[in-house]
Amino acid sequence: MLTAAVDSSHPARWWHPLPDGRLQCDLCPRDCQLHAGQRGACFVRQNVDDTMVLTTYGRSSGFCIDPIEKKPLNHFYPGSSVLSFGTAGCNLTCRFCQNWDISKAKDMDRLMDRASPQAIAAAARRHGADSVAYTYNDPVIFAEYAIDTALACRDAGIHNVAVTAGYIHPAPAREFFAVMDAANVDLKAFSDDFYHRLCGGRLQPVLDLLVYLHHDTYSWLEITTLLIPGENDSDAEVQALSSWIARELGTEVPLHFTAFHPDWRLRDRPATPPETLQRARRIARDAGLQHVYTGNVHDPDGGTTYCQTCGTPLIVRDWYDIRHYGLTADGACPDCATPLAGRFTAQFGRNGQAFGPRRLPVTVAPI
Repeated sequence: MLTAAVDSSHPARWWHPLPDGRLQCDLCPRDCQLHAGQRGACFVRQNVDDTMVLTTYGRSSGFCIDPIEKKPLNHFYPGSSVLSFGTAGCNLTCRFCQNWDISKAKDMDRLMDRASPQAIAAAARRHGADSVAYTYNDPVIFAEYAIDTALACRDAGIHNVAVTAGYIHPAPAREFFAVMDAANVDLKAFSDDFYHRLCGGRLQPVLDLLVYLHHDTYSWLEITTLLIPGENDSDAEVQALSSWIARELGTEVPLHFTAFHPDWRLRDRPATPPETLQRARRIARDAGLQHVYTGNVHDPDGGTTYCQTCGTPLIVRDWYDIRHYGLTADGACPDCATPLAGRFTAQFGRNGQAFGPRRLPVTVAPI
């Protein structure tokens, strides 16, 4: 827990006072107990005058228009564009964080972009984005800001996407995911030891959230696992993870295996070889999963969506480029009429044109 001056604040939710005068944050399984002036492990929730506040409400580390496939989401309106933004801080302490300059930030001065929820929704419409993604750092820690923005986006006809590690208590999760149309959850490993040593968390709350998301919400779910050599890439662990998904969530939930590169505080491990991702993909498919992808490597086969019944290539991708889109207007295989699990429209992208691999920084004008 950290003590720092307040930069800006907004009343926080999901907390309660303790008999000794501290405040307990009830947002995530860390259950931080804060003295006056202290911040939680996430850095952005603070005890100010016996009230919990969110110090990053309305402040962002930047806005970009991305392809939806970059989140990664392969079964949620393929080819569409998404306005992506995050704030600062994180409630996990992953030593291998690939966005550490944002998620580990303790300097609020890097949050230069100020934007109200209504301004973000308006910017998404102005730039032709079909969705807004709460990403870069974990949106559960700025849940109040994300929920208000999601409601403004819904009023504007914009979809909402959460890119998250899923480290959140059930009560706030119900409110947060009630306004999300899709989620990509980072299942970091299938080992509680991994979560404890490398992330400062626990595995079970994430598994519980995945079950809740898939069975009790309307959010479309995809899962990502970053494979780190020597840590979570063994055949046995990949088999256990894949079998759990097939058994507890079902075989149609897409799973993305992505490549690690040395970063932050885990620079003594090599980058993940493409062969490791391809091996993991074979293991997951043998476990019954129908849609398994590879990421952060050039692997056209690992980026292609196949019909689970007849094997027809339905969506052929090269990185974030869609090279072929073969779904029928109602989202089915043209050869055998098997529906593809996901969210689709009659035309992919915008008017049959994919957004492509571009990344466009944008400015959100104040309202």
